[in-house]
Amino acid sequence: MRFIRGIYARFDVLIHEVAKFGVVGGIAFVITLGVTNALHAGAGVGPLTAVVIANLVATVFAFFGNRHWAFKHRQGKGFGRESVLFFVFNAIGTAIQLAVVGIVYYPLGQTDHLSYNVANVIGIGLGTLFRLFAYRRWVFLEHASPPEAEHLEPDLSAR
Repeated sequence: MRFIRGIYARFDVLIHEVAKFGVVGGIAFVITLGVTNALHAGAGVGPLTAVVIANLVATVFAFFGNRHWAFKHRQGKGFGRESVLFFVFNAIGTAIQLAVVGIVYYPLGQTDHLSYNVANVIGIGLGTLFRLFAYRRWVFLEHASPPEAEHLEPDLSAR
């Protein structure tokens, strides 16, 4: 049992970050698929345009969820820097999703709703793996550990 507690203590922050990132991501996933299907199947918007618009909506939600909940304990380098990097890395994640959807939809010719949604889910999954790595590495930075306060009493024995 001590071994398990030791493992948990060692990975405590990572476990909580991944869990909270997962909750935010799960909601963003529902937003993405819902908006994508409403636009593509419901409103007749093109398959890739629907993905881009849905990702923009989900990205705004995810930014605030991740910044103010999942990674709120990380100091970062300020709102402006975090915002720019977050949206840049989300654009890359969206490009990953677009590549999967585009390949399935156009060269493979799988234009039915099931294939479209499966491609979306795979693209979202691959993009999410990239985003988690990028957010932890470059966007929401860890707090620098403050140096231990030194005891500052004067050394009177040297006089």
